[in-house]
Amino acid sequence: MNPAPPPSAATAVPATHSLRWHSETDTQAFAARLAQALGLHGGDAFIALHGDLGAGKTTLVRHLLRALGVSGRIKSPTYAVVESYDLPGFAAWHLDFYRFNNAQEFEDAGLREIFASPGLKLAEWPEKAAPHLPVADWDVFLLSTGDASRTVHVHIGSARGEQLWTAGTEP
Repeated sequence: MNPAPPPSAATAVPATHSLRWHSETDTQAFAARLAQALGLHGGDAFIALHGDLGAGKTTLVRHLLRALGVSGRIKSPTYAVVESYDLPGFAAWHLDFYRFNNAQEFEDAGLREIFASPGLKLAEWPEKAAPHLPVADWDVFLLSTGDASRTVHVHIGSARGEQLWTAGTEP
């Protein structure tokens, strides 16, 4: 009989999945699968979105929030820093740290409470608040290829992130 692996090995989940989205329709389909997985797991997750301007971060968030049931206007929080949404069963926050000049602005804005609360946190430009953010369940890296297509790398950073991936987000 083989002994059980040490706890650190049993809980280690880092993995990266690479995808290719050929159009916005692919982005929308991925968002729909993610919304379904979030619904199955209570909507509690932190997803960090990385990419240059125009890479598709806000587009992905819009499709995800639509798939989760948001029917009103979904606007970018670039100037407001955070937009909140009451979804059926859980709350969601879309954060954008693009305008942060230093990570201390995270504390000054009082955002720690959001990350201490259950619910979905979607953060654009997380590197600008990095010292204050928890480990993301998913780090999503979007790379534009110059046309409508995107190369996407999803880095799984937690057991919850792995559960979301295996719950049906895999294409």
